[in-house]
Amino acid sequence: MLDPVLLQTFLAIAQTRSFTRTAERLGLRQSTVSQHIRKLEDETGRRLFVRDTHSVTMTADGEAMIEFARGILAANERAARYFAGSELRGRLRFGASEDFVTSLLPEVLLEFVRTHPLVEFELTVGLSGELNEKLGRGELDLVCGKRRPGEDRGRVVWRDRLAWVSGDLPRLDPSMPVPLILYSPPSITREIVLAALERCGRPWRIACVSGSLSGLRAAALAGLGLTIFAGDLIPAGLAEIPSGHGLPDLGTVEFVLLGAGKTLSRPAAELADAILASGIRV
Repeated sequence: MLDPVLLQTFLAIAQTRSFTRTAERLGLRQSTVSQHIRKLEDETGRRLFVRDTHSVTMTADGEAMIEFARGILAANERAARYFAGSELRGRLRFGASEDFVTSLLPEVLLEFVRTHPLVEFELTVGLSGELNEKLGRGELDLVCGKRRPGEDRGRVVWRDRLAWVSGDLPRLDPSMPVPLILYSPPSITREIVLAALERCGRPWRIACVSGSLSGLRAAALAGLGLTIFAGDLIPAGLAEIPSGHGLPDLGTVEFVLLGAGKTLSRPAAELADAILASGIRV
């Protein structure tokens, strides 16, 4: 019997490859994270990670444990829902930011739809700013997206640093405006980037605007300029630009769950709990 709490910590480390970042995201002490992994390794009798001062690498047994952990956590959720009462019914209009839904949410959504076949499920994928506006107009019941710095609404699912990203590291002339590839407004990431550049006095220009992640990726691969993603959600083919190019630090971004009104409908509450209880919560 493997403790779900230990498995959640394990999956967070498998994603971040960092005990320190896992501790920050789970709101635990680093010593507690280490204790969780030691206990899990003791229970399995296998070493799951090889750790030194610079990196965390998964062993073959660690790689195998990923699917077992996900399966155990999913089975626990199904059992909890089954014994909680009657079968779930109703309508759920869920909105998710594109970078998050294409990277981390599909497995949770698949399990939710499979477990609750009588729920009329509608998924809207878009920019966090747009989703928040739809939520405010009553067009969505639950949103998983970014929140603006300083805001305290919502329940944190994922916290990550924002990274400058390009397809191929360009030569950045500090005397020339930074070429930017940004989401169309309203975009929370766009607001953060432009505010950071204005604060440090670095000139900039818009090289490309897109309403989709695929558009940003294509423009970056084409060498049109720099774009910005959460550090752990950088699309394939793109790479983070290292420090030392005169670009301002963009801080962190938080993906949160926001509901319409003070009380969530039962389908919305069930999905929110499933997301928060899954291995993607950090």
